[in-house]
Amino acid sequence: MKSTTLRWLSATLLIALLLAACASPAANTQAPAAPTQAPAATNPPEPTSAPEETMPAEATSAPEATSAPEESTGMLPEVDPASQSGDILSAGSSTVFPLTERIAERFQDEGFMGQITIDSVGTGGGFERFCVNGETDIANASRAIKDTEAEACQAIGREPIEFRVGTDALAIVVSAENDFLTNVTKEELAKIFSNEVTQWSEINPDWPAEDIKRYSPGTDSGTFDFFVEAVMLPVYTADNAENAILNAENIQFSEDDNVLVQGVEGSPYAIGYFGYAYYQENASGLKILTVDGVMPELATAESGEYPLSRPLFIYSDATIMQDKPQVAAFINYYLAVVNEEIESVGYFPASEEAAAGSRQAWLNAMQ
Repeated sequence: MKSTTLRWLSATLLIALLLAACASPAANTQAPAAPTQAPAATNPPEPTSAPEETMPAEATSAPEATSAPEESTGMLPEVDPASQSGDILSAGSSTVFPLTERIAERFQDEGFMGQITIDSVGTGGGFERFCVNGETDIANASRAIKDTEAEACQAIGREPIEFRVGTDALAIVVSAENDFLTNVTKEELAKIFSNEVTQWSEINPDWPAEDIKRYSPGTDSGTFDFFVEAVMLPVYTADNAENAILNAENIQFSEDDNVLVQGVEGSPYAIGYFGYAYYQENASGLKILTVDGVMPELATAESGEYPLSRPLFIYSDATIMQDKPQVAAFINYYLAVVNEEIESVGYFPASEEAAAGSRQAWLNAMQ
């Protein structure tokens, strides 16, 4: 009995030891589980994924920010003349007059229902109406605005905006019956229009001993101002340049270029100057002279080789353009189509750089 009990206790102890041995590996397999969970919680790829997603977004957004200026420069919006109404008042240069008139006719032919008034009163007269009296919407000019004229505009709340519309080659003309002149130098031209001489032979003994009959635009004309600056001023002092032509004998001044044309056509001893368009329109009765050996034409006018080439302008004001949409539309249209008309009128296109500047001036005024 005692032996049996001893065997039973030994067996029980052996079973207990075996159970303890089995329980120990089970505990050891749980311990590694904790370390394997920690790396999962601190997985390093997650922090690095955020920059990879945001960097491409920033890189692609930059071109969108720089595209806006490209879209807002250079190109003007399309104009439908038929959608515009109201009056447009324009005055100024007799030189720019036929060009503005041509654009206005086309604007009306394409449906504009309002009235366009264009007065040929000379550049100075045009700036007086625009800057002093505030009567007009647009000033036509064959020269740039003077500081005093710009100040007069500002005094009535207008800020003149310049739009380059073309280039003129100032025509020096004699009658088609003239048989002794084909070319003049600028110095000879200054003497011809001065009070220093009366007869052609006083300048060149090969020319006839006949009185010079002179025809010039009036003092309100931008053409007169240009001629004094380009021709008279290099020969005479600043104080005498204008007086030399104003006091010349046998000279007729007129703001109407057609009057000048008729005067020159009427005598083989007459000479005059005006915009190239008026020569082209009356070429059958006139002869155009080269100046310093250069013929006025597209290439020499655009390059400046012809010594009497000059820019042509129209002027307006941002407030006028914004308050009167028909004025803004007409200027937009003018800039868009002028090169299609300008050579048939008798002038030459402005450079692309100058034309682009005018388009940008329009866009800036409408902001």
